[in-house]
Amino acid sequence: MTGPDPVDVRLLSVVAEMGRATVPDIAGRLGMDVRDVAARLAALSTTGLPLIVGVECDQQGIRNAVAAAQQWAAQNAASGPHPVAPGQHTGSHPMSGPYQVSGPHQVSGPHPMSGPHQVLHPQQPVAPTPPMSTWGPPGSAAWARGDQPAAPTPAPTGKVGTKLDVHGMSGEQISIQLIEVVDPADFLFTAAGYELQPGERSVVVHTELTNNGQVPFASLPDMYLELVTKDGSAVAKAPVSMSSRTPHRMGVQPGETAGGHTVYVLPESTELSAVRWTPQPGDHQRTLIWDITDL
Repeated sequence: MTGPDPVDVRLLSVVAEMGRATVPDIAGRLGMDVRDVAARLAALSTTGLPLIVGVECDQQGIRNAVAAAQQWAAQNAASGPHPVAPGQHTGSHPMSGPYQVSGPHQVSGPHPMSGPHQVLHPQQPVAPTPPMSTWGPPGSAAWARGDQPAAPTPAPTGKVGTKLDVHGMSGEQISIQLIEVVDPADFLFTAAGYELQPGERSVVVHTELTNNGQVPFASLPDMYLELVTKDGSAVAKAPVSMSSRTPHRMGVQPGETAGGHTVYVLPESTELSAVRWTPQPGDHQRTLIWDITDL
């Protein structure tokens, strides 16, 4: 008989503590990949546990996205077959990503094929069609129309003590202040009952999130708060908390300020350059960066 998976046990412990949460929130608390957490929860929900894994969305936004994809497919079908480069997959669907071609496929003479085909005259080359992004970044006009995404703006930056403003995923007006970076924080880590392996060190980061708008901030404030090394690598938070350094709690209501501490474990020799906050991985439009090279 196979024993219970220790990762599943840890996952269920966090779910039991939180009660109701999104998959990214649970993944952030554990420091795990969102897809791994989703797959594990889906599997666990079929074992008879009192666990429901659901989906919540902006219904109109999803309808707009589906309509845009269907319109793109209809226009593509109405325009007839398109010449493609050798080896190009012709069954691309907007649901699976933008349809791209590597350039015009020109045929200088008749080419035998088993079905109808077109022959392009060499004196009339066809200009390549630029690849179209069907979906675009969520929440933007490109999401519904298929426009090209706008060039990203530089991320707001600061130092320790700086408060930086940003809009959340649901339109929240929030500001985040980097209060303190304790590096190394090995004495705090071991005092909390944890043990570092040889060659490791711990770092504790204290931040505060202020909700300046009317929309509640429903996520964990430090879900994707990362340390950035001098070579550009990211260090995710460790799934531990200290009683002497209060961790962040889920959600910040309008007009409130909530603080918390985030713990990291990394190789002792790692050189750090910044603290970075994003509401979700890869969201460069809502990234905040604090320079800590002078610590």
